[in-house]
Amino acid sequence: MSQLGCLAQDTFPLGQGRGGGRGHQRPILAGAGSLPRAKGHWTDPEGSHSRKTMEMALQNPLSIWRGDPGVLTAWYLERQARCRPALACFPRGAGMWAGRGERSETQIGEVSGRTLIDIGSGPTIYQLLSACAHFEDITMTDFLEANRQELGLWLREEPGAFDWSVYSQHVCLIEGKGESWQEKERQLRARVKRVLPIDVHQSQPLGAGSLAPLPADALVSAFCLEAVSPDLASFQRALDHITTLLRPGGHLLLIGALEESWYLAGEARLAVVPVCEEEVREALEHSGYEVRDLRTYTMPARLQTGVDDVKGIFFTWAQKKVGV
Repeated sequence: MSQLGCLAQDTFPLGQGRGGGRGHQRPILAGAGSLPRAKGHWTDPEGSHSRKTMEMALQNPLSIWRGDPGVLTAWYLERQARCRPALACFPRGAGMWAGRGERSETQIGEVSGRTLIDIGSGPTIYQLLSACAHFEDITMTDFLEANRQELGLWLREEPGAFDWSVYSQHVCLIEGKGESWQEKERQLRARVKRVLPIDVHQSQPLGAGSLAPLPADALVSAFCLEAVSPDLASFQRALDHITTLLRPGGHLLLIGALEESWYLAGEARLAVVPVCEEEVREALEHSGYEVRDLRTYTMPARLQTGVDDVKGIFFTWAQKKVGV
């Protein structure tokens, strides 16, 4: 698991579509997490989501296409609950943010700087909980207006915002620095400076004249590119496009599903480009990265619920080569 107080309402630009991709290709796609999961398979092991929203998601799964951010979040969180064991192990093992890890002291915490862009955030914040200690200017992004509005609720601590405290507590436990989850969330809110629209299938993903300071020192993207790309060529182009947002020598942390070809969104079966470990590595190298670490996690049988055919998760730390 990776990681404003006074954020003005007009900081959240309006748009249409879905997380990370183009609205005309498929009815809805993922940002930082896979969008909707099948009716009857919602899980909430920590009891952190409201019963009302859970019931809404189960009774009317297709309501997400009408832009209900609460239901949208419910579907995202189902995926994160399933993937949390894997998400928890990568920061410690690869030392991607400063903190504990198995690598040498020169490598632990090497991914840091002033600016960070989260590509395809969805309505989730878990992927930035550790990162917020090492970047003072964080930009969150998503194609879907509903997702950006949901993020705004949490950032401004408004009524109806999703309660991420269980996830924040989990990150604090992993990091082992004695920080409270309240301190962790305050820091993240203070360091997220903007939430912007993005389309990874455009050569300028943030559009012309973006409010984000570019190029960024680091990018992070979780469960986005493979979910919004109809084929491997589109996956490669999307990776090329987001790479333009990163400075030479900057770092990319890329997390995604392995060998997943479909998932269920209510009654609809949506296609995903299936990628294997070697294809992810080759795509990164083609986009001008040095792959610093690439690890995979096999999805155990107990987490395979029949709502997708995902085989595992990949975790990649890559560095953009100078001159690219």
